[in-house]
Amino acid sequence: MITNEFTVKRVKRMRPQIQQITDRAIDDLLARPKPADLVEALSLPVPSLVICELLGVPYTDREQFQSRSQIMLSRRSTADQRRDAALWLLQYLNGLVAGKEAERGDDLLSRLIDKYRDIDAYDRQTVAGMGLLLLIGGHETTANMISLSVVSLMEDPQLLDGLRRQPERTPQLVEELLRFHSVVDVATSRVVVEDFELGGVGFRAGDGVIVAAAAASHDPAVFTGPDTIDVERGARHHLAFGFGVHQCIGQNLARLELEIVLNTLFARVPDLALAEPVERLPYKQDALVYGIHRLPVTW
Repeated sequence: MITNEFTVKRVKRMRPQIQQITDRAIDDLLARPKPADLVEALSLPVPSLVICELLGVPYTDREQFQSRSQIMLSRRSTADQRRDAALWLLQYLNGLVAGKEAERGDDLLSRLIDKYRDIDAYDRQTVAGMGLLLLIGGHETTANMISLSVVSLMEDPQLLDGLRRQPERTPQLVEELLRFHSVVDVATSRVVVEDFELGGVGFRAGDGVIVAAAAASHDPAVFTGPDTIDVERGARHHLAFGFGVHQCIGQNLARLELEIVLNTLFARVPDLALAEPVERLPYKQDALVYGIHRLPVTW
């Protein structure tokens, strides 16, 4: 129902809005006392506000929407705070969809209402739930990639110099960063349906299998020197977005967000630097996602 909302052509039309959102977030970063938390100032707000743009959340509601989104997805929040924020967002999205039933806009939720009505399968809860799913799926993963990418660039002066000298090659850099970090690691779990052998390992029907995308994207048989970031390798066949029918539907949007954020941040804040040694950064690894809790920076 939403595949055509995330085509390359449609996502490219969002470039001006994403650029404005990124510029405002960097304005906020630069207005803060030093050091500032890049996760709080840039990495989380940008994907949240891009989702607002996509779903058609009114500007007057975006601050509340964004603050609840951050509470729901922040590791600093308690379980009760996350649950309350998720309930608020779902109720808000239900109300937003109800308003769009009466008056459509140029946004994803409005188009979904029409699509479901065209096949006589419309349900307000379904459309609101789709909105919440897009918020969750497209928020924390992109935020983590922004933070991890910034750290990678600040830790490698040659890589950062290449970004500044040739910003037109940033899409190629983004692909390699996606391969290298592969923030969604063990989301693919399966059950074996019949006995087979793969790579000299036997599997029996009923066995559980977790496909580790990060391990695949670091396979030395596929990528030479996989544990280094090499922009020249042309890594479009990584598994950071999954594979086949299970590929991430928002991958084109994530790529564009990363390209715009990295180019804009390092052009506008040329003296950006880590405020803590990289080994002291609060990295996290839960059941699904790898990322950074907090990223203190100065300039």
